Order: sequence, then C-alpha cells, then structure tokens
Amino acid sequence: MTHDTPDVLISEVGPRDGLQSVGATMPTEAKGRWIDALVAAGVREIEVASFVPPRLLPQMADAAEVVRHALRHPGLTVMALVPNRRGAENALRAGVHKLTMPVSASHAHSLANVRKTPMEMVDEVRAIARLRDEIAPGVKLEAGISTAFGCTLQGEVDEDEVIRLAAACIAAGADESGLSDTVGYANPAQVRRLFRRLRQEIGAHAGAAHMHNTRGLGLANCLAAWDEGVRTFDSSLGGLGGCPYAPGASGNVVTEDLVFMFEAMGVRTGIDLDRIVAARVPLAAGLPGEPLYGMTPDAGLPKGFAQLV
Repeated sequence: MTHDTPDVLISEVGPRDGLQSVGATMPTEAKGRWIDALVAAGVREIEVASFVPPRLLPQMADAAEVVRHALRHPGLTVMALVPNRRGAENALRAGVHKLTMPVSASHAHSLANVRKTPMEMVDEVRAIARLRDEIAPGVKLEAGISTAFGCTLQGEVDEDEVIRLAAACIAAGADESGLSDTVGYANPAQVRRLFRRLRQEIGAHAGAAHMHNTRGLGLANCLAAWDEGVRTFDSSLGGLGGCPYAPGASGNVVTEDLVFMFEAMGVRTGIDLDRIVAARVPLAAGLPGEPLYGMTPDAGLPKGFAQLV
C-alpha cells in the first residue's frame, strides 16, 4: 500500500540506532536485504548508518557501502548520523540525502557520547552546515536534541536549555531540530509541553519526535507529540535500539506498533502493515537470536481491520 501524501512520516532508524546497540554485527548483505524489505513496505526515510570510527562502533564499519545500496531505491530519503565534521564529510561523499547530528542537552551525556559540551556541538553544527553548503547544498541537516527529557547520567535536564539549544542549532545552520527521549524518561504531559515550546520557538524548523519505550510510554508520547503538531516520528523495527553511551537507554518505539496505532486512528502512514511485519524476517535472519519486540506482530491485526487506501 502506498499513498501520495501520507499524514505522517515514519522515519526508520533501526539500521543505525538499532544495530549500534546490539553486540553482534549484521553482515552488509543482510543489511541490504533488510533495507529492501523496509522500502517494499512503503518506508520512505531510513537512517541507514552512522559515520563514526569503526573502532568505536564496528557495527557501522560498512556505512558507505550500506549507503550506496540504499541509494538504489528511488524516492527513498537515505539518512546517516554524523557526530563531527569528519563523519559528515564521509557521509556527504557517500551521497546521503540527509545528515542527523546528536546534540545532547545533558552536559554529562554530551561529554560521554561525543566528548564535547552542548555548545561545542553547536559549533560543530555550524561547521558541518558550511561543509554541506560547499559539498552538497541540497542535503538536509537535522540537529536532534538528545536527552531532551532527562538523562541517566545527569538526571533532570532544564527545559529552557533544551529550547535554547534547539534554537541555537537552527541559527547555526541546521534545517530542523527535533527532540529525543534518549533514555525513556519522558511522559505525555512533558512531551506536549516541550514540543509546544519548540514549535513556538523555531516554527517550521521543529523536527521529529524520537521516543524510546524504556518505561512503556513510547506510543503514548508519540501520540502526545502528534497532538502538538509533530508529523515525523522515528522508530525502529522490532524495537531495537538505544545509546551505548547512555546507561539504561533501551528500546526505540516499535515501528510495527507505531504504524498500527496511526493507521487504526485513520492517520495514513503510507506503510503496509503486513509488509512491515514481514520485514522482521530479514532482520531476524541477519541477527540470529536477537530478541525482537512489538505487540502488533505477536497479536496480529484485529478481525476485519483494513488500512485506508
């Protein structure tokens, strides 16, 4: 099932956020088959890799090759995470359509994750934006504000600082800035409040909601973000994911469950539910023994359920 103008964009982050969090390394060919299955299901944006030193994340050592494979699919937005200028240059040379940068609102997490303070990361955003303008001016740059709702290392994160940091990233040249619940601390009231403030501060530059299901509130938080006008949502097939530098950061929102929630509400995703569940097959084949999560794949679709066409 495909739609010309879906109501929401489900951005699949499993090939990056999911795979960086497991001990095993999925073979490059298996990553390609998984991406192919995601595209066949109707997924239109995939974060396929992160461009980081292989010694830090050996799971991402084949990033350029995975990007080349994903670029074979017309109409797919191929996205990669980059923590610094060197990673951005490698990603741009590989041909990605969109860069995402992790800019943590938590000082402690920022130092643990990228060895820079939050404001030093704003300087990095500025440098990458200039590099992007030189090499590939059509590429989008998103600065995702991680640990926006709290941090296992630091504890409470000041909401004013979250909004200031997002605005600073836009002023530095990012096209979008979204909010990430890196460690699963968020609750729906907090999500509504912060996304309302974000949209008031940076308007159309407000980006995706990246929620984790660590405490079972992932879908509730996505719905709260939807209520505040968010229309792009990150999720991971099978619920894989987490940050290796944030203790307790487990479990992205399950793509299959997120798609079902929206489709059941009459909100079109452009993603075929049967095919997105089937995409778990190449994922499981590429990561034998790795547990996959999700309520919808286990329970099946309700009797008589039909997606809008």
